[in-house]
Amino acid sequence: MPLISELPETEDRMKPTLLLRIASILTLLLAVGHTSGGLSFWSPPGETDVLRAMRSFHFDAAGASRTYLDFFLGFGFINSAYLFMQAIVLWQLASMAKSDTPRVRPLIGSFLLVSAVSAVLAWKFIFVVPVASFTLITVCLGLAFYSAGKRG
Repeated sequence: MPLISELPETEDRMKPTLLLRIASILTLLLAVGHTSGGLSFWSPPGETDVLRAMRSFHFDAAGASRTYLDFFLGFGFINSAYLFMQAIVLWQLASMAKSDTPRVRPLIGSFLLVSAVSAVLAWKFIFVVPVASFTLITVCLGLAFYSAGKRG
C-alpha cells in the first residue's frame, strides 16, 4: 500500500503521460482530417479555372511528367505522413515519460516549438480548423513540458 507522501509523485508522473497521449490523439485526428481533405480534392469554391489548370498543365520534373496538382497533393500527403508519425512518436514519448521524464522533456520541447509555429502558419495561410487543432496540441505539449520540468 503506497504511503500518502508517494501519491503526489504518482500524479505528477501521470500528468505528462496523459497530456502527451491527448496531444497524440489530437494529432491523429488532424492527420486523418488533412488526409481526407486531400483524398476528396477538397476546394472551398469547388471546381475552378485554377484547379483545371493545375490538372492540365504538365511539365518535366527531373525526368517525370507532373502537374501542379501532383506537387500540391504530393506535398500535402507528405505532410499527412509526418502528422501520422508525430502522433505515433507522441504516444511513444508518453510511455517513456512514465519512467524517464527528464530525458523526454527536450523532445516534448521540440514538438511544442513546431506545433506553435504550425499554429501561426495555419493562422496566416490556411483556416480555422488547423489553427484550432495546432493550438490545442500546443497547449497540451506546453502543459506536458511544464509538468515534466516539475518532475525533473
